[in-house]
Amino acid sequence: MGGKGKDAGQQGVREALSRRDFLAGVSLGALGLCAAGLPLSACAEPITTTGEELKIGYPELGYMVPKESPFYTPLSGGMVKCLLCPRGCVVGDGRRGYCEVRENRKGKYYSLVWGNPCAVHVDPIEKKPFFHVLPGTTSYSIATAGCNLTCKFCQNYDISQARPENTANYRLWPAALVNEAKAYRSASVAYTYVEPTIFFEYMLDCARAVKKAGLINVMHSNGFINPGPRKELARYLTAANIDLKGFTEGYYSSMTEGRLAPVLDSIKGYKKAGVHVEITNLVVPTRNDDIATITKMCEWIRDAVGKETPLHFSRFTPMYRLTNLPNTPVETLEAAFAAAKRVGLEYVYIGNVPGHKYESTYCPKCGRMLIFRMGYFVGEVKIKKGKCAFCGYPIAGIWEVPKGA
Repeated sequence: MGGKGKDAGQQGVREALSRRDFLAGVSLGALGLCAAGLPLSACAEPITTTGEELKIGYPELGYMVPKESPFYTPLSGGMVKCLLCPRGCVVGDGRRGYCEVRENRKGKYYSLVWGNPCAVHVDPIEKKPFFHVLPGTTSYSIATAGCNLTCKFCQNYDISQARPENTANYRLWPAALVNEAKAYRSASVAYTYVEPTIFFEYMLDCARAVKKAGLINVMHSNGFINPGPRKELARYLTAANIDLKGFTEGYYSSMTEGRLAPVLDSIKGYKKAGVHVEITNLVVPTRNDDIATITKMCEWIRDAVGKETPLHFSRFTPMYRLTNLPNTPVETLEAAFAAAKRVGLEYVYIGNVPGHKYESTYCPKCGRMLIFRMGYFVGEVKIKKGKCAFCGYPIAGIWEVPKGA
């Protein structure tokens, strides 16, 4: 099976980054921690850690340490079959799978994105977005190059649609990541920006170290993952925000080159495993903004994972291959919000519209505001021991900062 609509041995539109793109990638990566509001002195020199692992250092173009993946099956003729996501890529010697980050080398399947993230930032947890997980805290956030979908509206296409040899990558191994997260006083580590399944081996090793250290693991994912790896990850995962990009197979096929059914299965699977689940739906004008279909999606969420599941309707802005479309009208987002509330969902949000009243959290029972938000600013949290401070109604979420943070 080839990579993203082409032969896996060809890079096609994903050729080496231009000088401008490379310099932009280096500057964004190197300044990511400073951009989070940390003192510039923290980024004046390479960030070092104490402990058994290596320092993070500066990003280096194409830095990779190939590591054999346990998630494949050898086939005859030196072929291998990947077991991580529903694509089930069958890959010949010297070729890569659809995600462009795993390579068959003489019948062994190697991840090229273990320990070499190209994005390292300290973000507000609300940016993931998580509105019911430790509000007001920061999350140490990482991503590597690559993705297992090709969303036409991707906002991080410069890394999701790149090969790891074409991005500026840090050296950041699991123990060092834990030390860095603690140094920046983050309560969580987030696997985000691109689909974390493509750096699953790295994420899993990090997640084990993070949980052992007393922090929590959170993930923003497209949910396009096989049940086996998903169940293993769920043992270490506290919260997952899943992109439910639309609610028809046709939409998934035409807009992402993926499928809906595995995503729905993942949402239910994480919930069953005890992971706190939030869902994000990017509302794209003329593509998935039909209110009747949105209503069906909301009914499915209510029935499959519960009315207490937070749902974020996110505003689309022209991006990547959809620059011909306008921003999502706020009125459309408000109509989607109303549809979700009509079917009984308790926590519905409108995202990417800073200052909108439905950025904030309200008690489903008494209607009082529990968390005021404006963009990434979070006001006082009126939730006490997981309950509304006014009427005592249980509020779904993760509200207690772990002792290790």
